[in-house]
Amino acid sequence: MANVATNANFADILSSNKVVLVDFWATWCGPCRMLSPTVDEVAEEMAGSVAVVKCNVDDCDEIAMQYGIRSIPTLIYFKDGQVADRTVGVVSKSTIVDKLKALI
Repeated sequence: MANVATNANFADILSSNKVVLVDFWATWCGPCRMLSPTVDEVAEEMAGSVAVVKCNVDDCDEIAMQYGIRSIPTLIYFKDGQVADRTVGVVSKSTIVDKLKALI
């Protein structure tokens, strides 16, 4: 299961891990609900290698604005606290894993 990001802990999340996947989502978003189990699988399978965090855009509007989130689901891949890649919409598990492995 992925960790939960808040406006208060987001900076700490990025600084404490080399590679972080952040899933920007909302409860009312159908595609987000479709992608969520995939993100959870990646979090479980890659635990220890990467941190996977879910960021509800309704609860974390400051973070969503900071990273220019206009469509959800959006996955942002961070390395050393910086944006390294991003995907928008529902993507396959293999796409997510490949992008993360490229950053490790």
